[in-house]
Amino acid sequence: MNQTFLEQFDGLIEKYTELMVGEESKELQEKIKIWALYTHIAKSMPPLAKHWNETYPDGKDELRKLIHEIKELNESHRAKKE
Repeated sequence: MNQTFLEQFDGLIEKYTELMVGEESKELQEKIKIWALYTHIAKSMPPLAKHWNETYPDGKDELRKLIHEIKELNESHRAKKE
């Protein structure tokens, strides 16, 4: 892939992370990427998400924690803005 595109896309993820949770650390950006991709997969191919959840229950638990963390960070960020 084109390096310029990758840098531009990283900027998009950085800004999205900042707007979602109020911070933009590399760790949070990675969590947002996982959350966004899984959310898309679960909506567009529910049987695949279900199969993965059943195959990897530990992964499913980690994903639940990650989703809960992002939800809490987002709610906290929105509350601070109001």
